[in-house]
Amino acid sequence: MRSDVRELRAAEGLSQQALGQALGVSRQTINAIEQGRYDPSLPLAIRMARYFGRTVEEVFHVDDEDR
Repeated sequence: MRSDVRELRAAEGLSQQALGQALGVSRQTINAIEQGRYDPSLPLAIRMARYFGRTVEEVFHVDDEDR
């Protein structure tokens, strides 16, 4: 799965640390999501999408090879 988290965070002028604090997770978690090393839980994905005023589908994208 790929995500637009890095682009959305950068557009808001947020550091990974600031986004993590806003969402109640560590900077390392944000980094892992941005690097594609970690797929967030559904509750975290929903919190992230709501934070950016988007739907989960607008933030996270399932690639064909992930199916």
